[in-house]
Amino acid sequence: QVQPVESGGGLVQVGDSLRLSCAASGRTLSTYAMGWFRQAPGKEREFVAYITWSGGTTNYADSVKGRFTISKDNAGNTVYLQMNSLLPEDTAVYYCANSLVRSTRESDYYYWGQGTQVTVSS
Repeated sequence: QVQPVESGGGLVQVGDSLRLSCAASGRTLSTYAMGWFRQAPGKEREFVAYITWSGGTTNYADSVKGRFTISKDNAGNTVYLQMNSLLPEDTAVYYCANSLVRSTRESDYYYWGQGTQVTVSS
């Protein structure tokens, strides 16, 4: 299996926290970064965060800066997204994917997972 596998989503209340996991199946020596994206109902998929495998450089969407933290476990080929202070607008299906470059563009990512639903109730 080459598609990553996301887990950890659920139904939470405003202000709660969740940690998403992405088992990075499909990662190769060429894979430079892993990214998290999300898609809310009726909206296009949008960038959330990425992290590079070497060096751990990170980048975040402005909407999640200061609330979300992306991290990695090189040994386990797993990437995490710690989400704190969740808001109703964070409700979406969250996806992880591989990239050969550092990018916030969806088109630069490949091998998308099936996604995990995050619902934030007010």
